[in-house]
Amino acid sequence: MSGAADRVAAEAAERRPPRILVADDERSMRELLAIVLRREGYEVLLAESGRAAVALLEREPVDILISDIKMPDLSGVEVLRAAKKIDQDILGIMITAFASTESAIEAMRLGACDYLSKPFDVDLLRMKVREKIETRQLRQENVLLKRTLGLSHRFANIIGRSEAMLQVFKMIETVARTNSTILLTGESGTGKGLVAQAIHHQSLRRDKPLVAVNCGALPEALLESELFGHMKGAFTGADTNKKGLIEVAEKGSVFLDEIGEMSPVMQVKLLRVLQERKFRRVGGLEELQADIRVIAATNQDLTRAVAEGRFREDLYYRINVIPIALPPLRDRREDVPLLADFFLAKYSEQMQKTIGGITREAMDLLSAYDWPGNIRELENVMERAVALEATAAILPESLPEAVRGEAGRSAQASHDGLPESGFDLEAHVKEIEMNYIAEALKRAGGVQVKAAELLGMSFRSFRYYVKKYNLRG
Repeated sequence: MSGAADRVAAEAAERRPPRILVADDERSMRELLAIVLRREGYEVLLAESGRAAVALLEREPVDILISDIKMPDLSGVEVLRAAKKIDQDILGIMITAFASTESAIEAMRLGACDYLSKPFDVDLLRMKVREKIETRQLRQENVLLKRTLGLSHRFANIIGRSEAMLQVFKMIETVARTNSTILLTGESGTGKGLVAQAIHHQSLRRDKPLVAVNCGALPEALLESELFGHMKGAFTGADTNKKGLIEVAEKGSVFLDEIGEMSPVMQVKLLRVLQERKFRRVGGLEELQADIRVIAATNQDLTRAVAEGRFREDLYYRINVIPIALPPLRDRREDVPLLADFFLAKYSEQMQKTIGGITREAMDLLSAYDWPGNIRELENVMERAVALEATAAILPESLPEAVRGEAGRSAQASHDGLPESGFDLEAHVKEIEMNYIAEALKRAGGVQVKAAELLGMSFRSFRYYVKKYNLRG
């Protein structure tokens, strides 16, 4: 399927509720399941036989198949086999009053995600369906995202689904295989280094080195030696010949970060490299070839620097062959939850802490904050929150005062009533659910039977939620 077709299919799926096909030759069972599932907001299709189920599958896209194993014409296993040929990602739940080891094994081999014996707990089925729908939607989002962005490793750890970032990803794919010099612009912390890595790893030079130097972190003499290398005796302390980064990166890429901080003398020397593709080591006479691709980056307005005489105009035009502007995080707020979840998983693993998510209130605060430090600041905030959090989800109290203070007012306003744009009720309920389960476990000292009693739940249902949210007693 083409990328455009994938997007159309995904958008169509998003516009309709999850669709479930119930196949059972017992009318009462079909009607019961239809009532239960429609109350959950799902679209339900009904089939009174295996053949009718297959015919529906051939006409309609379906997310989950719930099928009785034993039916007069085709068995549930045969229906599942036909469903998998139509859509490999379809999820199957088999139900039967005549359970057998052989049919269970065959159903699981075909990809059935659950196998229930009649009579079954309707609440348990409802929970299983909800879990499978979430799994399918997450898988579809991941596939669409990877197809949109290309293979994930080729974009390093760049994360984003906003229109602004999708344009950046498209530009990376377009220019990476050229040898043109690229200028990355954007505020500090917007990910210019990651974009430079992505460009190099998708380029024809990816098997050669990518070397990086921060032009603003080194004094002029040291920067010259770092870039061009030096000969023994060129200056005090030069005890041996040393290759510079340009030489080390031969046939690869050089990333010049904060190029706007480069001194006028170094600007002249870099200009010669870009014009003639030649350079000399400090203290050397031999001219060396520079077969490199230059990727420069700055958080300054270089056009203003040129106008003020702080940056050479000719060098500016040499490095600004292909400009890529990275948006600040405040201009791509829809990416904040995605980034926050990524950093939550990263630091939870590093700190060996079990934190299942971010509460709605905390996420509202994160999304409303302006992030002057951009992604770097968000990462630091999430690292701090994971370190401080003692519950199963990130609470507002674990966020810095700056985030809670500035964003709290606008985030709180969204809870005064139903926002104009609406909000995700299911996610809000899920968050409350997780917090109560975690609190009950805490009060019960980790004893799940006692915690289940506190919430008026069956032990089986409680154990399901504990596993779902990856909680520990």
